[in-house]
Amino acid sequence: MQAHDVMTSPVRTVTPETTVKDAASLLASHGFTALPVLDDTERLIGIVTEADLIRGRFPRDPRYHHGDAAMPAAAPATVGEVMTTPAIGMGAGADVVDLASVMLTDGVRSLPIVDGSTVIGIVTRRDLLRTLARDDRTISADIRHQLAMYGAAGRWSVRVDDGVVAIGDEFDNETDRHVATVLAEAVPGVTAVHVVSETTGNDHLPG
Repeated sequence: MQAHDVMTSPVRTVTPETTVKDAASLLASHGFTALPVLDDTERLIGIVTEADLIRGRFPRDPRYHHGDAAMPAAAPATVGEVMTTPAIGMGAGADVVDLASVMLTDGVRSLPIVDGSTVIGIVTRRDLLRTLARDDRTISADIRHQLAMYGAAGRWSVRVDDGVVAIGDEFDNETDRHVATVLAEAVPGVTAVHVVSETTGNDHLPG
């Protein structure tokens, strides 16, 4: 799977001049975790996250007796003052494995997807979880559709169990097996693919 298979598009964006309150409203009302920040030329220059927006935003409750009675400094008012910059952007053709790796390694929850410097979508951890949670029946239907487009729809049998795909091939052609594997692996929700020749009974694993 590639980024364009799982990304959310179009994506809501903000500018450095957007107020923190307006950015918070966008996140809260749409269930987002982050917003790409664009400059006047719509070039990606940063990202603002939930953590960026809530940091230092809340005054202490005066009903609670604190040891430190000092008033907090004035909180930043605009996205430009709190955003993370530069932002990590990845191409629409990026492998989902690489997206997940960056999220886990860098501790980020969202990655803007770019075409050059233009933001065309965003992938979040929630998008990846939604992909993993796809129903096996839906995954199977998508794979059958892809195989039918390739040709000889009745040639293939498809079974999906918890995202693991077993494809039965009526014939035993190495090129066709490879194509079937690639087509199935590109379907969101697929975690592994096994192609079995129904002629020979051989199990052909990807790679």
